Order: sequence, then C-alpha cells, then structure tokens
Amino acid sequence: MLIESRAATDPEIAALVLAQQRELREADGGLDGQVTLTHDDIRYLVVVVAGRAVACGGLQTLDDGTGELKRMYVRPAYRGRGIARQLLAALEELAFQQGHGLVCLETGSYLPAAIGLYTSSGYTPIPVYGEYVSNPYSVCFAKRLPVAA
Repeated sequence: MLIESRAATDPEIAALVLAQQRELREADGGLDGQVTLTHDDIRYLVVVVAGRAVACGGLQTLDDGTGELKRMYVRPAYRGRGIARQLLAALEELAFQQGHGLVCLETGSYLPAAIGLYTSSGYTPIPVYGEYVSNPYSVCFAKRLPVAA
C-alpha cells in the first residue's frame, strides 16, 4: 500500500469522489442533497493498492491554524483493512506539516462507520459550522494535533 499526494485534477481523484457521491446518495436516500466535487484548494492524498487508487482524502485550509478533512472515501471492496485509519493518520500528518493545530470535519449522521472511525481516532463532536449549518444530516468533529517540540 502506498499513500501519495495527487492534484485535484487527477482523474483517479475525480473517479473516487464521484463514487463517493453516488454511495452517499444511496445511503441517505437522496435527502442530504449535498454534492461536492473536487476543489483546487484541497490537497488530496490517494491510497494505491496493486497499482489501483482505492481511497482518497483531502485537506483544505480553513484558516492559519485549522484544516478541514474532505472527501474521505475507501472503495467498498477495500474496506475493513485499516486503509481509512492509515489515510486519516497521513492526512493528520499533512495538516501538522502545514502548521494546523486543529483538524475538523463534517460527515453525515447516517454514516455510523465514519463516525466510529473519527471518534475512535480522537475526534470529538463540535457544533455544526460553515456551509453545513443548514444541513440537518451534518455532524461535525474536531481534533487538536500535538504541538511540535
């Protein structure tokens, strides 16, 4: 398994984000209504297994000290192998390298596996923020990163 940085314009990133959006629409029955595509201001990491991009996640800067995790997704056939947890750790390292002391994220209340991953990785619930405030299905979490010595 390899975790590497990719440009937002990478076609494999676009394919993973599209697959994620399709799966989210199925999970929420189309109620959530949010559709998110790739953004140029997000730094994406991709997990590659046997030459195939099987997972992605991104980090977007909200302000000088805060990064937001975006588009965490693992293809269904690759779940249960610890890929999401390793990708999450790599994204936190990227946030740390960029000087972020806080990482936050939004996920859907109808995604118990995602909520379980985040809470078991040290994320705690925070009030819904930004563009998610009007979405009744949004739940938000944050984690303080260790300070460099």
